[in-house]
Amino acid sequence: MTIELPAAQRTLPALLQRLADDADAARPLLSLGDARWTRADAAHVAAGRAAALQAAGVARGERVALMCGNRPEFLEAFLGCAWLGAAAVPVNTAAMGPQIEYLLADSGAALLVIEEGLLPRLASADLSKTALKTIWVLGSAAPVQGVNCVAWPAACAPVAAADVGPGDTLAILYTSGTTGPSKGVLCPHAQYYWWGLNSARILGLGRDDVLCTTLPLFHINALNTVAQAMVSGAKVAVEARFSASGFWPAMQRHGATVVYLLGAMVPMLLAQPAGAAERQHRVRLGLGPGVPAAAGQAFLDRSGVPLLEGYGSTETNFAIATRAGDAPRGVMGWVQPGFHARVVDELDTPLPPGSAGELLLRADEPFAFATGYFGMPEKTVEAWRNLWFHTGDRVVQESDGALRFVDRLKDAIRRRGENISSWEVEQVLLAHPAVAEAAVYPVRSELAEDEVMAALVARPGAALDLADVWRHCETRLARYAIPRFLDVVAELPRTENGKVQKFRLRERGVTPGAADRERQG
Repeated sequence: MTIELPAAQRTLPALLQRLADDADAARPLLSLGDARWTRADAAHVAAGRAAALQAAGVARGERVALMCGNRPEFLEAFLGCAWLGAAAVPVNTAAMGPQIEYLLADSGAALLVIEEGLLPRLASADLSKTALKTIWVLGSAAPVQGVNCVAWPAACAPVAAADVGPGDTLAILYTSGTTGPSKGVLCPHAQYYWWGLNSARILGLGRDDVLCTTLPLFHINALNTVAQAMVSGAKVAVEARFSASGFWPAMQRHGATVVYLLGAMVPMLLAQPAGAAERQHRVRLGLGPGVPAAAGQAFLDRSGVPLLEGYGSTETNFAIATRAGDAPRGVMGWVQPGFHARVVDELDTPLPPGSAGELLLRADEPFAFATGYFGMPEKTVEAWRNLWFHTGDRVVQESDGALRFVDRLKDAIRRRGENISSWEVEQVLLAHPAVAEAAVYPVRSELAEDEVMAALVARPGAALDLADVWRHCETRLARYAIPRFLDVVAELPRTENGKVQKFRLRERGVTPGAADRERQG
């Protein structure tokens, strides 16, 4: 019963209206906390929350920031923005004051939805530099200087859906930069629709499936899972967070048939003692991008659940995937219908199979990819030059067409499923009074992902207390972005024109003299 919409109707309001009007409107759609929504409920919730947003002064085209965990209000606000024609701006709940200030200022968000427990983070953000007018608190509101701060208001009488188009912006999702601050990816309505439809096809989803995710809704992966349920007739269950010890009991409780894992999560699950719960479930398939082949095979042996590999970034879509039934072999998969891929050199010239180069992607369908970076036309042109999206990932295409990931061309870092801007971490380190220079780069960890490492040069006459550097970072960076390894060096390796050669630092890896935060006393 996959829902396929004509081009002009590939918007979230049109999809919600289709759910409410079809013969399966009373079927369950969502389980999240205490909320239980049918397919018809989703449209009603969206229309009521859109009315409340409108009453708060939010107009079509304006931005609404969402900073909360996996709870019904997040999806209610997300759907309400879509219904109203506003754009949602999800904010990572681990963000600290400086990052929150930047995201609010850059997006121009007029309203912020935030959990009560996260309100203290705003104390270290200069809200006068933002366009923020109103804060809705999930819990008890507290005074915030210069901003109208109130408790989450009740929904209002439903309003009609705005006449949005498939290319209109549904959300701005921030992704880490390497040589500058995070970029806001402009995600149109049709991209979200295609995320759901492509994923549902690749996973073979149907009305009897129960999709269960423990991933955060402020990322595209979990948001996409909700879209998959909408277009396929499946039900989606959203857990509050990932727990290695509680994962299989949660899957059993929900009757999950499809699960969603990221690379580091599988080694964490395998590190748990083997138990009967690993086999006492209905899970038939998992989506596990970035899972090493050996870990994928071990996971299959213990749980009976095969994991599909795949590739899709915030800017693109589910463009590359393996096939169900294939043994894990360490490839991302094959280009999917509706997409095209090239492996190219630095001049965008296609390379033959077996040669490593940058992965470029294109889509057949209009607005299946993001439309650019918010307020960054130069970065948009750079990334989409020659009418191909430049992923920044180095890959190899094998003789059978499969694409294998090699590494990142730039020094973006991915840890615990989060993209980390090396530039943003460097700015925090450089704010420490004893740090003269800093270079942040990824090194490999035992969990088959990146760890964050920084090489530091001390200011003349200053003694670098690394424990104090870590304390400095704790109040300014999300926990996952704090460097695990710190290495004090006399100088950073540079080119003749003074550019730091981070590839030399990456190749050197964790040096014997580097301090490890996880081993500090």
